[in-house]
Amino acid sequence: MRLSNLADYAVVTMSAAARHCGGGRTSAAELAAETGLPVPTVQKLVSKLSAAGLLRSTRGSGGGLQLARPAAAISVADIVEAVEGPIALTACIEGTDCTVSHDCSVRPHWPVVNQALRGALAGIPLTQLALEKEPA
Repeated sequence: MRLSNLADYAVVTMSAAARHCGGGRTSAAELAAETGLPVPTVQKLVSKLSAAGLLRSTRGSGGGLQLARPAAAISVADIVEAVEGPIALTACIEGTDCTVSHDCSVRPHWPVVNQALRGALAGIPLTQLALEKEPA
């Protein structure tokens, strides 16, 4: 399994936004400059992350972007789901047609697998990702 580029970029963008905690607001352009991502991509992510309640945008002078909750209360799972939707390894859970669904003995077990994956990602707070690494 691999995250989409957009989900990956969302984690990178939120990590950069978290580094601004306590330091006021930031902008999509500033986050783009810090992360090396294109401004339109960051703007698209800001829209999705705001709609999911992870970022808050304030207009006007002194406005900008800030985390909608403390960084410790935002997990990688929250960020991925804001961009990708519910975390699931297979599509059959969503009720899409499967050629073997009538005879599949594994299907009832996928929710357990998906919950374990979501739980692992939910256990990684944004604060952990926002830490600057010491040079090696």
